[in-house]
Amino acid sequence: MSSSQPDRKARRFPLQLDQVATLKSSGPKAASAAQAGARELLRPQAHLQQIEQDRKRHSTPQGVGLDSVQVRRRMVERLMMDGISHTQVLDAFARVPRHLFVDSALVNQAYEDTSLPIGLGQTISKPSVVAAMIQSLCVRPGAAQAGAAHGKPLGHCLEIGTGCGYQAALLGHLSRRVVSIERLRDLHVKARANLDSMRQHLPGWPDVRLVYGDGMIGHAPLAPYDTIIAAAGGSALPQAWIDQLAPGGRLVAPLEESRGTQVLTILDRLPDGSLQHSRAGAVLFVPLKSGTT
Repeated sequence: MSSSQPDRKARRFPLQLDQVATLKSSGPKAASAAQAGARELLRPQAHLQQIEQDRKRHSTPQGVGLDSVQVRRRMVERLMMDGISHTQVLDAFARVPRHLFVDSALVNQAYEDTSLPIGLGQTISKPSVVAAMIQSLCVRPGAAQAGAAHGKPLGHCLEIGTGCGYQAALLGHLSRRVVSIERLRDLHVKARANLDSMRQHLPGWPDVRLVYGDGMIGHAPLAPYDTIIAAAGGSALPQAWIDQLAPGGRLVAPLEESRGTQVLTILDRLPDGSLQHSRAGAVLFVPLKSGTT
């Protein structure tokens, strides 16, 4: 703004091009002189540098978005407070994006320690329960012989009840091979889509073999299994699961007791072939059913 025309009315934005050029090239001394001339120095609402900083800040995860590593890290910290200490188990939970496996209406609860409905009367289990079951499999006596030397403590793993696929994704990170069975066709298809979506976020993530079938009969073609984990509870452990458990292997599943309560049951097949039972606390899972639908 030139001071050679004092009677000219001060002009606000938009400025003329020659005025913008003058401001840009004038430097601090000229700006001071303009202010001294009682003319108001007008500036844009935000400098281009500030706009670029804002753009970067809003496009970079800051620990609050569901895709942020920090969100999953806070879930892992809660698991550690609950007694989960196995490093590889914690790493799996830190890496697998649970929100990809949760229905969109419930996605804001994805990283809370709660079970959530996934349709057809089924649920995705609480992270703390899933972590405790997987950790129990990882620390079994026969883990060293089954694949721990390869960084895969679960060895060859069988999952009964794929559900939405979240637990299968975790197992894939910890196993040399995972076979996951689902008796509900719609959930089987949904889990496949969820796992495909996850692999787009995490290229190279270990594959999981999904089987549509009756989980109560296991999957004999790829038996025996070093680890078996079930996401449904019945009044007894199916004989097929026991038969498909390898020596040194461990099975973890909910088992019904009196009055409809369930307890987490651990079954170890010792190297000599004998079986050893133990219990690990009360749980609540959907009922174990046979057949497909």
